[in-house]
Amino acid sequence: MLRDHPLRYELANELHARPFPTLRAPCRAAFLAIKPETDAANRDRAADRAHLEALLDRFGAAHPAPGATHFFGALGKHRLKWESHTEFVTYTLFTDNVADRPFDGSTFADFPPDWLAEAPGVTLTSALVRVEAGIQPAEIDGKLNDWFSAESLAVSRVLDDSAVIASDFRIDSAGHVRFAVFAAEDTGERRVGRIVQRLCEIETYKTVAMLALPRARALSAELAQMDQTLSSLVGGLRAGAAQTEETLAGLLTIGSDLESMLARSSFRFGAREAYEALVEQRISVLRETRFGGRQTFAEFMMRRFDPAMRTCKSVQRRMEAMAERAKRAGDLLSTRVNVDRSEQNARLLRSMDERAGMQLRLQRTVEGLSVVAISYYALGLVSALLYPVGARAGLTKEMVAALVVLPVVILVWMVVQRIRRGMGS
Repeated sequence: MLRDHPLRYELANELHARPFPTLRAPCRAAFLAIKPETDAANRDRAADRAHLEALLDRFGAAHPAPGATHFFGALGKHRLKWESHTEFVTYTLFTDNVADRPFDGSTFADFPPDWLAEAPGVTLTSALVRVEAGIQPAEIDGKLNDWFSAESLAVSRVLDDSAVIASDFRIDSAGHVRFAVFAAEDTGERRVGRIVQRLCEIETYKTVAMLALPRARALSAELAQMDQTLSSLVGGLRAGAAQTEETLAGLLTIGSDLESMLARSSFRFGAREAYEALVEQRISVLRETRFGGRQTFAEFMMRRFDPAMRTCKSVQRRMEAMAERAKRAGDLLSTRVNVDRSEQNARLLRSMDERAGMQLRLQRTVEGLSVVAISYYALGLVSALLYPVGARAGLTKEMVAALVVLPVVILVWMVVQRIRRGMGS
């Protein structure tokens, strides 16, 4: 029998691990996202689970399966949806019916204060969602004016007029962002649940993406100073070789600082890109159309959210471009050092050639003198040997020496030349 891959069922179940809630209007939801202040991606996920189980135990609710990243179940008079994400965890309480006073935050009171104080992180964002049904457009307009700030209000019809959604994305006096959903009478429970879930995701992903903006602003100030330093160092490449070491030290400092900045910010900027895409995708699936001439969610993001994202992208590109500039400057400096070294080598070779030529001339001079010296001693020996013969012939010692001087010199010169050729070979 053919065996299944060990991960076959786990991977298939992952596609169904985060179902949408089913909500019947009217209802309300309280949403909370918790994130550690630092190194959230490497946080202790066991602490997140322990915090969830502490809440479930207070209401006598069942625990999620071991290793689960999602939980949905009853929590007293509410239903709780818990999700674990890369950098944060989210809690959403769903409650039937709406509060008499819109967005009064009473649903959040069911999160015990001491339990909130023990959370393994800080509040990333929190939101109140109010869902009403069967409200006429004129009545919706009046409620929007009462509930939200007109200057930043975004409203749109979604999912083929299944509902009208609205928010001003401002944090109210209780510390929550407000969302309103006005569902049509025939809108199903699953669709209402998807709309509420999308609104919570838009708020969360928008907030996490915006975390890159303070980092980008801080890096921008550092990059401005580094840009001036780098420009000065690049200009110094035209200076003499005496400043080469100083320029090299400066480029090494700039390069290491830029690499450190890129390493520190790579995760945050990479996460920003992913969360920005999620925000755009979540808004696009709502299929917005205009309501009452007001701006849509997409238009709000285009005016308020997109500029922040472009700032982050600009800083990221600027860092990468500056790192490339520093690399090119290093290459230019390396080329200059190589050229200087080549010139030094050429001067050294010319100096060696000159010394070799002088040594050759000196050697030839010494060889010429050695011929004279050897000839002098050879002439004395030959004269001494031939003098008895010359005396019998009536020749004096000087005459014998005069007769043999030329043959002796020629013979010595030939011997020296032969020795030189033998050494050359």
